Order: sequence, then C-alpha cells, then structure tokens
Amino acid sequence: MPEQVEYYLVDKKVLPEVFIKVMEVKQRLNTGESSSVNEAVRKTGMSRSAYYKYKDSVLPFFEATNGKKVTLLITVENFQGILSSIINVISLAKASILTINQNIPINGLADVSISLDTASMFGSVEEIMNDINKIAGVRKCTVLSRE
Repeated sequence: MPEQVEYYLVDKKVLPEVFIKVMEVKQRLNTGESSSVNEAVRKTGMSRSAYYKYKDSVLPFFEATNGKKVTLLITVENFQGILSSIINVISLAKASILTINQNIPINGLADVSISLDTASMFGSVEEIMNDINKIAGVRKCTVLSRE
C-alpha cells in the first residue's frame, strides 16, 4: 500500500533556503525568464540535483489546489450583473462550478460562496482570484476551503 501524502501549510519565512530557491527556479521556468533548468538553477545559485530532489515536493499554496475542490468566498457590492461577471471569469478558466450561494445584501454588501472543481481548469486558483478581484464591485475574494 503506497504511503499517504500529507501536506502542511508553512510560512515562507521559516522555510530552508533550498525550498525558496526551488520555487524561484520554477518561477523562472514558468515565466520564460530562463529557457532551461540548467540556466534557471545557475541564475538562482542552486545545484541541479537539489532542484530535482525537491521540485515535486515544493508547491505554492494555490498550485496545490489544482485538481481539487475549492470554495471561494467573495464579498461584493450590490451591483446588477456582478455575479454574472464572476461566473464569466470562472467559465473562461474552464473550472467547473459545483455550487453557488449568495446571501442577501446587508448595507450594500453580499457574500457569495462558489465551490469549484479545478481538475480541468486552465491556470491556477490564484489567477482566478486575481481576475475576480479586478471586477468592479468585488471587495474581496478569498479561499474559504479546499479539499
């Protein structure tokens, strides 16, 4: 029976430097700043062997949510069409909406919770949240839960 994987959420400030460098190499590769692993590790100042040892074990928080269920809590102003704009952002990312719950607006603000299946989506949950936060009338978008 394979060993069950267990994850911890750890503040970046307390991580050993090698993990920070692994994330820097990944970022350089993802953004195209470096065209190869060799170039990225050289610019980062770490060994290829250390990168390959940890690359599959170190993930940013939002990358670890891909392929899973995530519930977003979004605080919105009471604007006509704002929910439609939020759904459009999620639809463009190809995430599947499982549930939507919108509370009655109080003092012009309402909370909306949207549960997503992220298995077939493009990009990351963080990108969806950033796009939702750019919508006029959205006050805040946070991860309420993830599975």
